Amino acid sequence: MILSGMATPTRRSVLALGLLGCALPGQAEEPIRILTEEYPPFNYTDKGKITGLGTEVVQAVLKEINLDAPFQSLPWARAYETAQSTENVLLYSLNRSKEREKLFKWVGQITPTDFYLFSLKSRNLHINSLEDAKSQNLQIGTVNQDIGEQFLASQGFAVGRNLQSSAKYELNYEKLKLGRVDLWVMNELGAYYMSRQAGDDPAVVLQKALRIPELSGGGNHMAFGLKTSDAVVERFRKGLETIKKNGVYDALQRKWL
Repeated sequence: MILSGMATPTRRSVLALGLLGCALPGQAEEPIRILTEEYPPFNYTDKGKITGLGTEVVQAVLKEINLDAPFQSLPWARAYETAQSTENVLLYSLNRSKEREKLFKWVGQITPTDFYLFSLKSRNLHINSLEDAKSQNLQIGTVNQDIGEQFLASQGFAVGRNLQSSAKYELNYEKLKLGRVDLWVMNELGAYYMSRQAGDDPAVVLQKALRIPELSGGGNHMAFGLKTSDAVVERFRKGLETIKKNGVYDALQRKWL
């Protein structure tokens, strides 16, 4: 009986260790999920695989920190909410703004950005400010909860009144060409990429009606929600810093831009 009593705690200890698991090389103590959206050329699905400049930067960071993690592309609003509400969910490509600053733990910039209100060159539309667009009641194509929509809403525009919200960026380019919206808020590289993918020449079709300095220059970032531990965020931050120092980051920028 004494031997049996002594053996029971040992078996329980072994079982407990098995349930907790052990961190193996290439594995995190808790699984990491990586979420993004269809936002070419930064992140998009091609032949069933998520690719793009932002994706390759994140993949390079994972390789640097010896970590495997699954990538998933979701509608932006869903990916955005999931990253905020769930532990160990990395979100990219995320524009860093004053409104978002305290909602995430920021890892760092992965791609450049330069935002404009685009119009069709054939319309020869001229505006000098956001107030011009508002006073003329110009309809602007946006994506649900993306940085362009959030910024314009903060400037007094409203979804359903002068913002026409979509789930996908490609839909806004189609709306612009069909005349269903007058303007399209979009990153320059993304706008040109989508125009070319549609078989158009962006230099012929698109006009930069108005640059948005508040959204330009800061770049797209990778970030975790506030529920993720600082240790996990710091691990990714160091990985990003390393690939920026060793030339991998610059090589990827030259490949895509």
